[in-house]
Amino acid sequence: MRIAVMGAGAVGCYYGAMLARAGHAVTLIGRAPLVEAVRAHGLRLESARFDGMVALQASTDASAAAEAELVLCCVKSGDTEAAGVALAPWLAPQAQVLSLQNGVDNAARLAQALQRTVIPTVVYVGTEMAGPAHVRHHGRGELVLGAGPSSAALAAALTQAGIPTEVSDQVDAALWAKLVINCCYNALSAISQQPYGVLAQVPEVKDTMRAAFDECVAVAAAASIALPDDLWDATYGLARNMAGQRSSTAQDLARGRPSEIDHLNGTIVRLGRHHGVATPVNHTLWSLVKLLEAAPR
Repeated sequence: MRIAVMGAGAVGCYYGAMLARAGHAVTLIGRAPLVEAVRAHGLRLESARFDGMVALQASTDASAAAEAELVLCCVKSGDTEAAGVALAPWLAPQAQVLSLQNGVDNAARLAQALQRTVIPTVVYVGTEMAGPAHVRHHGRGELVLGAGPSSAALAAALTQAGIPTEVSDQVDAALWAKLVINCCYNALSAISQQPYGVLAQVPEVKDTMRAAFDECVAVAAAASIALPDDLWDATYGLARNMAGQRSSTAQDLARGRPSEIDHLNGTIVRLGRHHGVATPVNHTLWSLVKLLEAAPR
């Protein structure tokens, strides 16, 4: 299958590498330093089961998606509309588009920009870019696709490539559950520049995580979103399963790039205001990350 990855950061490079290793023709679309390094040496995938170079194509231009049968959109939430506008002239009529993004509304926003169906996809993976063309995998890697005519076939192809994938007609609830988890970890990891395992060892930080969690659950209830009963256990358990992972927000701040915090804790704050639910902990976490983003470097 011909596959394009739009927004080849840590998540996009991991899944692109996995698909390329399975024999698919993968093109990463990303920033110039990544593209130049991939063209020169390939992409290094470092994981517990594999550490080596993966051969694939790379480009800085969305036109590289012109012949793709599958497009994985992995851009930051703030770049969703721009990515859609860039891709729209090039996508083949039969191309399938997956939104592998944080937040709860990216698939709808991307579909509006592309004027075509986009399959929302929940991503459960810990990754980071350890160099210009070096992706390090910290754990997990499952995907959950929204239901659609092509979802089952895509899930089968992804699973065959070593990416455990299932299809769910409750994908919106799954996106919300991930949003809640992100709201508990991302900002705290970014502010402290510490991995999840360190955060969970400090009782006061655990209390802050729980307070942010409770606010998210209250907002979700007000918005008529059903969350799993065991979500707190899953949230806190992430620190054991991905102890070495720093959040994507932490990685963005460390590189001096804008984060997705407006689409994480910021979403909870905005929806809380709309539904009359107080969200002081999420507001504080949101504002502190915004302050760090604005600080001179």
